[in-house]
Formats: sequence, structure tokens, C-alpha cells
Amino acid sequence: MTLRSLMLLLHTLLLPVLLVIASPHAGAAGSTSPDTVFLEEMTSPELRLRIAAGATTILVPIGGTEQNGPHMVLGKHSVRARILAEQIARALGNTVVAPVIAYVPEGTIQPPVAHMRFSGTISIPESAFEAVLEGAARSFKQHGFRDVVFLGDHGGYQKNEARVASRLNREWARDAQCRVHALPQYYAASQAPFIEILKAKGFTSAEIGTHAGLSDTALALAVAPALVRGDRLALGAKTFQMDGVSGDPRRATAEIGQWGVHAIVDVSVAAIREAIRTRLVR
Repeated sequence: MTLRSLMLLLHTLLLPVLLVIASPHAGAAGSTSPDTVFLEEMTSPELRLRIAAGATTILVPIGGTEQNGPHMVLGKHSVRARILAEQIARALGNTVVAPVIAYVPEGTIQPPVAHMRFSGTISIPESAFEAVLEGAARSFKQHGFRDVVFLGDHGGYQKNEARVASRLNREWARDAQCRVHALPQYYAASQAPFIEILKAKGFTSAEIGTHAGLSDTALALAVAPALVRGDRLALGAKTFQMDGVSGDPRRATAEIGQWGVHAIVDVSVAAIREAIRTRLVR
């Protein structure tokens, strides 16, 4: 065997070992039980063992793909929902996070309305969105989850989450094994409570805004700074009609956003615990 052939053989034999060692979730001895709450980062047997050990709550983060002005990326909602879902899951314990749903209703495509007037926004019919939520919930029930929780990061589809949860819970009324929870508290915590905190700190309603303004941008900076183009914040201080922004994001910081993050996580954890307690009482 030539030296080149020997080196190729060693590379082939050692590559799988090196990949395991390099894995961000591998333990000191190449543990096969990763420290993750994300379903897609587990193998099927790992997930089955988690569920059998008591991890019977699953969070379904729902994001979206929509314009967020000149200073914030299209995937803001999806990234934010995933990161916040992880924090909520770790605070709860015995909780798994499902893959993010990034395709959501965003309004009429033809003629385009609202966010669909801006490049990059993706909109699907409400019926298709509800079918995805329903199919996911049915899948999780089949695998042994007891509480399926929808975490919607966008206001427009909150009613769809509630419809799906109500429909499935009626169908499963005599089956105490699983309930679906549309969690309005998750989205609501990013609205009035966070806005009141900001106002108490001296920010105005016009500055806080309702979309891609100070509050929205600060939350993005707090969970993932790369979502925001810092050098374009001034461009975002325009009217919604011109560039899709309502508010003024120029004074947004990660520190400000953390106030909202804490509110969302704390309120959601408390609401989920109460929802689980209610199911158990029933």
C-alpha cells in the first residue's frame, strides 16, 4: 500500500470520529445525548427517550417572512420566535421546541396589500396555514406529547392559531392525553406590557411604533444583533407608506430589547404552566 493510499484510508476511518468531536452538542466524551431542546437536532430514538422521561410539552414557534424596513431582515419573526422558544423551553424544563413555521398568511398577493407590497414578503392562504398547524399538532400527539403550544410571533395569525386549537380540542374532548394551546400571552407580552415599560423610560408612542420601530428593532437586537443593519437605522425613521416602518428605530439597543425579552419569557412560562395545570385538573 502506497503512502497516499494509507493516508486516504486513515482519513476515511477517522472522519466520522472527528465530526462527532467537532459537534457543538458533543460532550467531553462524544456524548450521544446533546444538550438541545430543538427537535430537529435530535435523532428519533433520542426524542423518544426524552418523551418517555417526561418531556411531554412541545412548543411550536411561528414566525413569518415579511419586510421590516431598510434596517431589519425579512426573517426577523422566525429567528426571534426560535430563540425565545428555546429560552421558554429551558425555563419550563421537560419541553421540546419544534421547527419554526416561516410560511404564514401575510395578506392578499394579487392585488398585493400590506407587507406584500414590499419585496421578499411571503404569504400563504389561511387555510393552508391552519392545515400545517393541525397536521403538526396531530403528529406531536401521535408521538406522545401531552401539551402542544403555539407561539405566534406575529399578530396577524393569532386568530388562526386559536381556531386550530379550538377545533382539535373539541375533537379530542374525551381524550385527556393531549391539549393544544394557542398562547396569546406570548404575543401580547411584546405589545402593551413592553410598550408601557418603554414609555416609563421616556420613549414616545411615535418612536416606539407598531412595526419595525424602536420596540420591534430593540427586540431583534436583543435576541440576534445580526438581524439589524445598524448603519441603516436612520433610513428606518420614515413613514410606513414610504418604506414599511411605523416608528423610529434609531435609539433601539439590545439593552432596551432585553426588557421585552424578559417580559415575553416570564409571561409565557407562567401561562404555559397554568395551561398544563388546567389540563391535569381536567
